[in-house]
Amino acid sequence: MKNILFVASECVPFIKTGGLADVVGSLPKYFPKEYFDVRVVIPKYAGIKEQFRNQMQYVTNFYMDLNWRQQYVGIFEMEYEGIKFYFIDNEEHFGGSTPYAGMPWDLEKFAYFSKAALSILPTIGFRPDLIHCHDWQTGLVPVYLHERFQADEFYRGIKTVMTIHNLKFQGIWDRKTIQSITGLSDYYFTPDKLEFKHDASYLKGGLVYADAITTVSNTYAQEIQTPFYGEGLDGLMCARANDLRGIVNGLDYNEWNPETDAQIAKNFNVKNFRKEKVKNKLALQEELGLEVNPKTMMIGIVSRLTDQKGFDLISYMMDEMCQDAVQFVILGTGEERYENMFRHFAWKYDKKVSANIYYSDAMSHKIYASCDAFLMPSLFEPCGLSQLMALRYGTVPIVHETGGLKDSVRAYKDFDGIGDGFAFSDYQAKDLYLAISEAVKLYFGDEEMFDRLRVRCMKKDFSWDKSAERYNRMYEDICGGAGAGEPIPFEEAFDQLRHCYMENERTNRVKHESGYHRVVQITIIGRGAGTFTIRFNENGMQVEPASADDAEAYVHCSFDNLLAMARGLVTVDKLYLSGQLRLRGNLSKGFEIRYLLSPAK
Repeated sequence: MKNILFVASECVPFIKTGGLADVVGSLPKYFPKEYFDVRVVIPKYAGIKEQFRNQMQYVTNFYMDLNWRQQYVGIFEMEYEGIKFYFIDNEEHFGGSTPYAGMPWDLEKFAYFSKAALSILPTIGFRPDLIHCHDWQTGLVPVYLHERFQADEFYRGIKTVMTIHNLKFQGIWDRKTIQSITGLSDYYFTPDKLEFKHDASYLKGGLVYADAITTVSNTYAQEIQTPFYGEGLDGLMCARANDLRGIVNGLDYNEWNPETDAQIAKNFNVKNFRKEKVKNKLALQEELGLEVNPKTMMIGIVSRLTDQKGFDLISYMMDEMCQDAVQFVILGTGEERYENMFRHFAWKYDKKVSANIYYSDAMSHKIYASCDAFLMPSLFEPCGLSQLMALRYGTVPIVHETGGLKDSVRAYKDFDGIGDGFAFSDYQAKDLYLAISEAVKLYFGDEEMFDRLRVRCMKKDFSWDKSAERYNRMYEDICGGAGAGEPIPFEEAFDQLRHCYMENERTNRVKHESGYHRVVQITIIGRGAGTFTIRFNENGMQVEPASADDAEAYVHCSFDNLLAMARGLVTVDKLYLSGQLRLRGNLSKGFEIRYLLSPAK
């Protein structure tokens, strides 16, 4: 059992300002509980809804030294959807109406939070094997762990992962202020540590001291190693390239499901969308005062209205785009210039453009379900979640090929008919216009092909299951093997393995031929030591906690490696060649366990 602690500044359903909260609130639920104990710690903000605050249980409190004074640390906890959450209480830091107040106040707030997240661990009786830190607000966790806590036996050996959700935000301020706030010595304010262009950066500290670094797409992991996307840290990213992984965020497919979504006018699925999806468009057109016409192509935008999101390109091309039989529905808030831009176009084209300058979760669901296409022309996009939601609802994305947009949307090519969206590579208004024009042309000119694109969109799998599996493997790599830990009895080891094998049998849907028969005896060495037998025949599998007189092959392996193999984290071949798995008897029959005892690929 591995203990994993998520440390983050926000998390659904408690508090949310962006996609970070969705990731932290969703991802922990997808780790197998028999292998990982994943818990989450966030601040106890005053803005957390009363319904959740009433469920929190007070644990204890103590005082912590920071910034040359003793500061109160209260601890609350609650369980939600099978995950234990801890909330750090301090009204001075977390009593505002919103999570973030701006610099330099946030610097002191999250220095306190980072140190408190480490300080509470002995008190709550949870020693993580790995602490997973998210964004600049937790960048000091690896620094403090190295600087102040690592000498304590309790903390020794704890690993850290730093996830970059958006490198543009780093927690940068002048060195003198940050040094005063954090209490860190001069040693930590050098170019190879926290110093950043004569100032200091929280995120840089985390990236320097973390054992591994992740970001939220493969392409973005490559992009941030270049000057354009690296935000001044491209040199550090290149230096740590071997420790850097890109893992695309997932989507909670229970919440975002067109077949069961209670917030849309008409539910639909991949089989009936041709008839049912359009009913959502008609309902939204009527609700927003747009021309009610099922044939009109509706394009959606759900976004923060900032310069990162490509709205400068839209400003150049909006007049031309509104000449076609196209409607635009915009939802979001942000910079005043973009809010007013969309208000202007909504006034100018009142039956074609609807500017909803606010945010509503219910309205976002309606837009994803109603629109024919979804527009994301972002200058850069580390991952993006909106395009994943659009794909889920059969709303064809139109994107700039950058970051997670490039990793999740495959551009349609008319010469071979492949792809599930439309894309442009050069960040120019004319290229955006050409991509939209291509989508409009296909929508009106080849309805059958456009529907095929919708089907491909809806069939793509960006559930958290796939992303969680990659995190599983990373945690195992960093922590040194699967499930290593305290001694366990054979009975418990056998039950865990048997459960995995039976799940694999169902997953693999192994079709045994008539007369098929195999008997493999497996001996667990080390913790959980004992012997059991697996019998395969034409009727399926039996796993018995006993030796076999008729075994054809004999396997000797540790429980941890057997478990890793059963979860698909390591191959039989790798274990055998490294000497971690011994095989005797009929080797060819013994090696069949690679197919029969591992998950389907």
